[in-house]
Amino acid sequence: MTERFSGSFTQQEPIPDEAIEAALAVLRHGRLHRYNVAPGELSETALLEQEFAAQMGAKYCLAVSSGGYALATALRAVGVQPGDAVLTNAFTLAPVPGAIASVNARPVFVGVTEGLTIDLDDLEAKLDRAKVLMLSHMRGHLCDMDRLMQMCDAAGVTVIEDCAHTMGAAWRGQLSGRQGAIGCYSCQTYKHVNSGEGGLLVTDDEMLAAKATMLSGSYMLYERHLAAPGPEVFERIKYTTPNVSGRMDNLRAAILRPQLRDLDRQVRRWNERYAEIESGLRGTPGLTIVERPAEESYVGSSIQFLLLEWTPEQIAEVLRRCADRGVELKWFGGAEPTGFTSRYDSWRYAESERMPETDRILRGIIDMRVPLTFSLDDCGLIAGIIRAEVGAVFQQ
Repeated sequence: MTERFSGSFTQQEPIPDEAIEAALAVLRHGRLHRYNVAPGELSETALLEQEFAAQMGAKYCLAVSSGGYALATALRAVGVQPGDAVLTNAFTLAPVPGAIASVNARPVFVGVTEGLTIDLDDLEAKLDRAKVLMLSHMRGHLCDMDRLMQMCDAAGVTVIEDCAHTMGAAWRGQLSGRQGAIGCYSCQTYKHVNSGEGGLLVTDDEMLAAKATMLSGSYMLYERHLAAPGPEVFERIKYTTPNVSGRMDNLRAAILRPQLRDLDRQVRRWNERYAEIESGLRGTPGLTIVERPAEESYVGSSIQFLLLEWTPEQIAEVLRRCADRGVELKWFGGAEPTGFTSRYDSWRYAESERMPETDRILRGIIDMRVPLTFSLDDCGLIAGIIRAEVGAVFQQ
């Protein structure tokens, strides 16, 4: 009898009881807007920023409406102007080039390696084409951050880190988002903490923090922030920084605070599931495991493997056979974007140059979510299904 997986790849765990109670308290008093506080009250949003800054070892933190909004705000804060070029990964998701396009700048795409990280040799060749790199730690894979920062610092290129998939990850013990000038995080449902939508931005630069806060719509109520620079910094920029409203509200902040306190435990649970699947896939004929470097501490909330040099027809057959057995895989090699798997040549609002080696790798990337609703037995079953179906097609 052929086993079939019956679980959901899109169902998240319930919101923790502590977070539900905190949200109910906000609903009962009705002060959802971050600046609407009672005398002597500290808003949930301000407390979230203070706590996340401490958790990340950052001086400043800003909570905003989405991870994509955090990225666009970071670009504005570092001074990207319409028409400017911004370096970014060819292997990423649409909100990253979307953030660049939202400020009327131009993405310059950098290739991907078989480790699914930005190609540092290609980046080095393109560093003279822009003053900003929006680095996407796509699907939680961290490149050699030491080499990347050395290159960018030497070239005068400012690094903004997209940490949508690396909240809780680290390179050589340094938390993701803390190497660049600004780190941006997502709190969208399928990320590592869940408020439906939401974003966080951290930096140690007081001017960048002040600009981001004004951009997010502080209405000059910046004194109600607990993880922001002093008022003297805001005085220098408050009349020259536009309001591009995108604040987080107290309801979402209340939901997030307990989840962030539990992040380390959740990371361990994800990595147990990732390890179970990875172990089950090792040695599958025709399948290449994406090896993780020893310097990287990752969060296994999704897993990727490569079917390099396979034909589109073979890959489509693997996806069909796995789907018939309840396993949802995504492919970055399709001619048209499917299941959010768009890539650099899908974004027709942005010019791009052909990158044959990157195209070869993209054609082989298979991607799968690993929700915490999966048990370890589920993960073993899923790995067995993938192994069997990849092996069957490979041997045809």
